[in-house]
Amino acid sequence: MCGLDQAFRKWAPQIFQVACETFCLDDDDTFLEATMTLESESLTAQNVRFMESRATPASIGLSKCHNKKVSGSKLLRRTNLHGEKSAKATLLLEFKNDSPYKPGDHLGVFGMNRPEIVDGVIKRLKGVTDPNVPVELQFLQETHTSNGIIKNWKPHERLPACSVRELFSRYLDITTPPTPNLLQHFASMATNEEEQKKLNLLATDSATYEDWRHWRFPHLLDVLEEFPSVTPFAPLLIAQLSILQPRFYSISSSPALHPGEVHLTVAVVIYKTKDGDGETHYGVCSNYLQDVPVDSEVPLFVRSAPSFHLPNDSTRPVILVGPGTGIAPFRAFWQHRQVQLKQKQKLGKMWLFFGCRTDDMDLYKEEKASMLKLGVLDKVFLALSRASSTPKTYVQNLALKEGAQIYRFLVMEHGHFYVCGDCTMAEHVYQTLKTIIQKYGGMSESQVQAFMLSLRDENRYHEDIFGITLRTAEVHNRSRESARIRMASEP
Repeated sequence: MCGLDQAFRKWAPQIFQVACETFCLDDDDTFLEATMTLESESLTAQNVRFMESRATPASIGLSKCHNKKVSGSKLLRRTNLHGEKSAKATLLLEFKNDSPYKPGDHLGVFGMNRPEIVDGVIKRLKGVTDPNVPVELQFLQETHTSNGIIKNWKPHERLPACSVRELFSRYLDITTPPTPNLLQHFASMATNEEEQKKLNLLATDSATYEDWRHWRFPHLLDVLEEFPSVTPFAPLLIAQLSILQPRFYSISSSPALHPGEVHLTVAVVIYKTKDGDGETHYGVCSNYLQDVPVDSEVPLFVRSAPSFHLPNDSTRPVILVGPGTGIAPFRAFWQHRQVQLKQKQKLGKMWLFFGCRTDDMDLYKEEKASMLKLGVLDKVFLALSRASSTPKTYVQNLALKEGAQIYRFLVMEHGHFYVCGDCTMAEHVYQTLKTIIQKYGGMSESQVQAFMLSLRDENRYHEDIFGITLRTAEVHNRSRESARIRMASEP
């Protein structure tokens, strides 16, 4: 992000050397090897190779690659919450599940890169005899000993033995824009002088790189097509690519209501680069989940989120705030409360503030109405930001109007406040709540600041926040501007 990778590579060897000197560490073989590793830029076609091998099953390969216990779960049902004929897709995905979880936890899902990107990249590579034959990626490793340097071929620590096609489909991140270091590698092999010149500029000029990256947000195939004289050596390229990471989604079901199942609410991400005038790009995991056939096994695992669970005391009031797919964990909450109600447990108030653009994007509308009728949800507030018939409204606007009762729930009745959504929305909601507490509590700035910190310390203010996405012109521009400010401040 913003050229930090390059800055780190310059900084790391220097700080390591200073640290060794500061703490009087002996310059033995171990530290010599560590120093060489930090300074190493020595991957070449001579010290990395493929060797034919027996293929590793996907669940075992992913478990090894990510150091997680990964299991395949059958996709039981898939429903487009906007209707099957809608062009927009937000999916309810229902999986068979044997792993324990609580409402508020996350599901880590391993997606797959799109076949057309994988095929396009493989066609541009050298050193691939058959992309469907299982191979093991190996490195020629040098070990420094008192008897000299010993060389041995060793397998990649994380990547399993499988076909090149499987590597690019399941294990390698080929959709994140290539790093400046990878572009520098491409520049070294470009046979066209103009392409070499542009690649060198992108690799060495942070401002140029950031503008190019945010304007095009190119995946690996885009880059290879932009610079057609670049033909990477497959083992060397794979050794330099990042691992494809799992995508985390808030679980949308309660095991008390759906034993043996786990549900997700996933917005399918499709966007155009160049402020909407460029190529169509697809979110890796959301589109994989849209395309994978029902009854297929999907590799996934549960990640606990103990700071986002319902209060142990079910009588405490609960306020839920989440626009769009931020509603996902709250569906799990109201399902859990539904079971508690059937068990005759005493429940505190549960208010939901939900926001979307237009009324037809109101997720789980019928389910929310049912929960209101049962008394599981006490109030549901709907904020519409793009409706033609009503003024633009956001969840924080509605929360402000209900400030007196929110203050009572949180301060007088020691309730809990939950926020799920993107980081910008979460910050607006936090500031809105701070304003409410200050107004109705008659607090000074320092007092309200202390109270907000106490809410967090008591685990009564809960956040489940998505990172910034690079889909909209607004975020593109803000990200580019922050990059330029940072770069301008560098010596």
